[in-house]
Amino acid sequence: MRHQTFGEILLERSSDDNPGLLFEDARWTWREFVADSAIRAAILSDWSATHAHAYADRPERFRHLHVGILLENEPEYLFLLSGASMAGVTVIGINPTRRGAELASDIRGVDCDVIVTDTEGVALLDGLALSDETGGVVAVHDVDSADWQGLLAAHAGAAPRLTDAARDPDTLLALLFTSGSTGAPKAVMCSTGRLAMLGTINYRNLELDDVAYSAMPMFHGNAMFAAFAPAAFVGCTFAMRRKFSASGFLPDVLRFGATYVNYVGRSLSYILAQPERPEEKQTELRIVFGTEASAHDRAEFARRFGVEPGESYGSSEGGVVIGRTPDTPPDALGVAGAHMNVAILDEEGNECPRAEFDADGGLANAGEAIGEICNLTGAAMFEGYYRSPEATAERNIGEVYHSGDLGYRDAEDVFYFAGRSGDKIRVDSENFSAGPVERILDRFPGVLVVAVYPVPDPRTGDQVMAAIQLEPGVTFDPAAFSEFCRTQPDMGTKWAPRFVRIMDTMPVTATRKIAKPSLRRQSWTEPGEVYVRGGAALVGGDDDDEFRPLTSAVRDSVLEQYRLHGRQPQGV
Repeated sequence: MRHQTFGEILLERSSDDNPGLLFEDARWTWREFVADSAIRAAILSDWSATHAHAYADRPERFRHLHVGILLENEPEYLFLLSGASMAGVTVIGINPTRRGAELASDIRGVDCDVIVTDTEGVALLDGLALSDETGGVVAVHDVDSADWQGLLAAHAGAAPRLTDAARDPDTLLALLFTSGSTGAPKAVMCSTGRLAMLGTINYRNLELDDVAYSAMPMFHGNAMFAAFAPAAFVGCTFAMRRKFSASGFLPDVLRFGATYVNYVGRSLSYILAQPERPEEKQTELRIVFGTEASAHDRAEFARRFGVEPGESYGSSEGGVVIGRTPDTPPDALGVAGAHMNVAILDEEGNECPRAEFDADGGLANAGEAIGEICNLTGAAMFEGYYRSPEATAERNIGEVYHSGDLGYRDAEDVFYFAGRSGDKIRVDSENFSAGPVERILDRFPGVLVVAVYPVPDPRTGDQVMAAIQLEPGVTFDPAAFSEFCRTQPDMGTKWAPRFVRIMDTMPVTATRKIAKPSLRRQSWTEPGEVYVRGGAALVGGDDDDEFRPLTSAVRDSVLEQYRLHGRQPQGV
């Protein structure tokens, strides 16, 4: 059955006594889950009336209560999301890895009327300017407080029902933050109709007795689109962990009887860094799905767990989907998804020639074949960035959706990834831009000029690298720089550089702009004064925050990681 809204999917679960949600030691049937969500829907409806003056002047599509959720994965997050789909309000998944002024800017940019968080989140918000220039007050509710328990008690027994707005497929249900090349975070719009559609088409052969396990953050599209929405559509069980843990993965899968897991990027590499155990072959897993894992990690996971991961290339915007098939080469993205007219376009919008390979399998015509991954009819699939028509227009040009990523296509219509345009960086599946990181590092005493850019990670995604030119007479102090990176309140948890190159003179273009392509070509492999955070332990080494000189021994060890996973350390 095709549901028009996500709220309709949940109403169908309101009399379902199949296990719905598993979290730590707690259990909910779908009937109980929907009942708890209905309580939140009643609270949100009350807030909608209370805050109506705040959103009365917004454009019609945005004329609903906007509720920011600043929580880790916990049942309250899902109750609020589901309640919003019944009440016809908009929830914003606030990224808890953001800090300080950047976090405040995220919140102001999406017109938050209310924020629901916990005691830890309240501390993060303390002292931040959350209101926009209109002076509207953002109400903050702490789910750990007695006041919250009082709200739940006051609305106990609320019946599951949909408001008129909740029955409209175009009602904006969720805003999911991402980052673009300009450095300003953008919020991808997701209507309640789109989430219903994604739950319907992404169910990946799930059946009623399946258990879908997710430890990916709910503020990302991956967990919502690839796990929770499909589980709700099918009526199978959704198991959730508060925060991803490599050591906790196998115990969770065994404990919950998980048959399906979703992941992003390096999650598999962290899992595989755990000691191999016989229990890995004793799970009930039958479907593993994610994005960005290396070919080596996919093969190793299949060897250890007996299940080969499936993969697709895509994004929260939804304009392009490319999926792996059984005969997809290990280092390729795969073929275009159903109804996806994907092509590789050059800067003039012309289709690039197909890739040609040399005798060793290398790309022989990179200069001609590499272009931007686009969907020629994908603009209709992307609902846009919230209140950012300029950024939306960069993605949607006529009927064409532009991904902003580089790739190439071979004669068999198989697509390959070739890097990112602009200054986007992706670490551990977190997208951000170089600009905010540069602004932080520029505060380090003695810095004259700083440039931040991505270099490839040995397994997947990127590592952050910084080139720094110091003021005359200043020498670089790695211990002081380590302490600086640890203590900046607005430093995102994935933003600290992994590599630092100290420059005598920063390379510049003819217009005196920093020549980042030159820096990326040098990467960390060219001779010079280079420092690395965490030594050779690039995978699983985040506990070591100290910068040390990149010695020849460490360099060789890191290069071996690249060779193992078939990647090159130089930037594209």
